[in-house]
Amino acid sequence: MNVVSLNEKDVVIKRVKKRRIDWIIYLMTIPAVILFASFHTFPVLKGIYYSFTNWDGLSQEYSFVGLKNYINLIGDKNVWNSYIFTFKFAITSTIIVNIISLLLAIGLNSKIKFKNFLRAVYFLPNVLSILIIGFIFNYIFSYAVPSIGEKLGIEILKSNILGNPKLAWIGVVIVAVWQACALNTVLYISGLQTVPDELYEAASLDGASKFQEFWHVTFPVIAPFFTINMVLAMKNFLMVFDHVMSLTSGGPGRATESISLLIYRSGFAGGEFAYQSANSVIYFIFIIIISIIQIRFLQKRELDM
Repeated sequence: MNVVSLNEKDVVIKRVKKRRIDWIIYLMTIPAVILFASFHTFPVLKGIYYSFTNWDGLSQEYSFVGLKNYINLIGDKNVWNSYIFTFKFAITSTIIVNIISLLLAIGLNSKIKFKNFLRAVYFLPNVLSILIIGFIFNYIFSYAVPSIGEKLGIEILKSNILGNPKLAWIGVVIVAVWQACALNTVLYISGLQTVPDELYEAASLDGASKFQEFWHVTFPVIAPFFTINMVLAMKNFLMVFDHVMSLTSGGPGRATESISLLIYRSGFAGGEFAYQSANSVIYFIFIIIISIIQIRFLQKRELDM
């Protein structure tokens, strides 16, 4: 009887200690929850609230206008222009980044000399500030490339691509892809290292070509990493701001004005705080919908492989 009672006491003591630990864990999360709510959740809810008003961001008086801001967004040419540029830029950059990053990762994961050094070099752009990268490439596009074009006699390189309304977005894509490849390459390398060597040996015994080996062995294993890279790249490119600001400032004219840049300029400097708050709500909804569609579609492909 004494042994049974002692065991019961031990069980009770363990349960009490576990409850105390659980409460401590919950208490430790309170500061993070407060900070997140203060600097993220509350501002988001405040922005949604102001989207139904006519507040200019400065005055103390404003009135509710209902859905007027959302209705006006439909006929706003500047808004449509920014959405067209942003989606064109995001889709193009996401595809190019993932293709280049995957090829680089395969190369760096193979048996080559100085591959650890090369991995560090390829990751370097992710460490640098986007604004600094933008200013450097702005100089390259303005002076270095035209100079090379003059010497080589290549007509398309003689002028600054960022000054051409039809081609400026390509310059932004080049810089964004160059900078974004760093992180994506590292993620793909991590994925490639999870592929068992036994699968490659079995594929070679079956007489599979390099492409068949990649498509039927490598890619199915790294499919989760592909999903992560695609979703993160699309989300980041849809939120593009720094690249555009440092390279073109939205120009020439409004040719490269992204949604983020339009919301920032018109909302804070243009006296359209409430109007651009409505635009940011729509923008936020678009990003959520696109991310959910990407995740569901790509995860379904993972299961089918």
